[in-house]
Amino acid sequence: MESGALQAFETLVAKVGAFAWGPPMLILLVGTGFWLTIALKGIQFRKLWHSLWLALVKRKEEGDEAGDITHFQALMTALSATVGTGNIAGVATAIAAGGPGALFWMWITGLVGMATKYSEAVLAVKYRIQDENGEMSGGPMYYISRGLGLKWLGALFAIFASVAAFGIGNMVQSNSVADALQATFKIPFWLTGVVLMVLTGMVILGGIKKIGRVTGVLVPVMIVFYMGGAAIILLLNITAIPAALALIVKQAFSPTAASGGFLGASVMMGIRMGVARGVFSNESGLGSAPIAAAAARTKHPVTQALVSMTQTFIDTIVVCTMTGLVLILTGAWNSGQTGAQLTSSAFGLGFPGGQYVVAIGLVLFAYSTILGWSYYGEKSFEYLFGMKAVMPYRVAFVLFVGIGAVAKLNIVWNLSDTFNGLMAIPNLIGLLLLTKVVVSETQSYFNGESQ
Repeated sequence: MESGALQAFETLVAKVGAFAWGPPMLILLVGTGFWLTIALKGIQFRKLWHSLWLALVKRKEEGDEAGDITHFQALMTALSATVGTGNIAGVATAIAAGGPGALFWMWITGLVGMATKYSEAVLAVKYRIQDENGEMSGGPMYYISRGLGLKWLGALFAIFASVAAFGIGNMVQSNSVADALQATFKIPFWLTGVVLMVLTGMVILGGIKKIGRVTGVLVPVMIVFYMGGAAIILLLNITAIPAALALIVKQAFSPTAASGGFLGASVMMGIRMGVARGVFSNESGLGSAPIAAAAARTKHPVTQALVSMTQTFIDTIVVCTMTGLVLILTGAWNSGQTGAQLTSSAFGLGFPGGQYVVAIGLVLFAYSTILGWSYYGEKSFEYLFGMKAVMPYRVAFVLFVGIGAVAKLNIVWNLSDTFNGLMAIPNLIGLLLLTKVVVSETQSYFNGESQ
């Protein structure tokens, strides 16, 4: 199958992927965010500080609420899956192709995406069920099937998610880790694969409670570590930050001229790259994060939803912004490089040894993504085949971590990217048709009916 059949298959996958992540889908994703922002009267702006307080200060509710993990652990599990290569390589790719203005459109995508993430979590908690083991199961497949009565559409989402988990949440990540460690520290690919398999198995075979405990420690550490490196560069160039911010806003609305290794970009290219990489980074609208939100111990869907929307804020508005500013302040953005290599070069220019921060950050980000997506895939598989399928899925997931570290991943990347995008279609249908439910739950919470 090395020849024409494989090439034809790759061409077909590429065409489906182009549709899944094409302009209509990106418009639908961002448009849904705008619609929900209006319907919820800008809840992500009105309640931002309250949601950050719930997530990072209060961290748990009083009483005996149903659920498996705390608000904070649910947030960290979701962040583990979204704060990843998109924050390092995705931002660099967006700016390298679309210019500094692409970061502005990432901000817009993130801000409206907060309303989407909020709505996903409200529905995930409201329509969740308790499985045979007494654990919570929820997410788009449940709110589509139970809220809309469209079981076939819920099953379609579960199929897409369980397949995507093996690609974007598994093999692609382990390959990125192996590549980074080989390039920076000369560690063999196979050795990285074995170690990652062991570390992954030690966590995911213990289920969501083990994942929640590990990500509750790992994710804050990795974010602070990476942001600490970026903060050093920002502090060293603090006087240039206002000019960098002005450049970002200016070039969001005007073409970026060619300079250095940068070939120039139109406004439309800046918008397209900013929106695409923003969605890829924070996953708002794809339907992945609400699967983790459904496991949270909470007495009202809105409480967890407020916590969940901080995920997009942290991922895009905080972490992606810091990466983008480093690229611009160091002047690396127009070097002609792209992806993780560009971010590594920028950190290296920022301070001696900065490239090691990126290499280690990439490893931690990718490993945490594996943990988060293992749960997403498992719950989707459980929805389709029941509890008996969970342990075989976990074992297979661990084995594919090792395979991904040594495999050539062109076709795997294209397939997983395609299924990742296809997840959004049934999820967005669910969000749009259940908007009234989200608004009703929100009003009941803030009117004090649940308190």
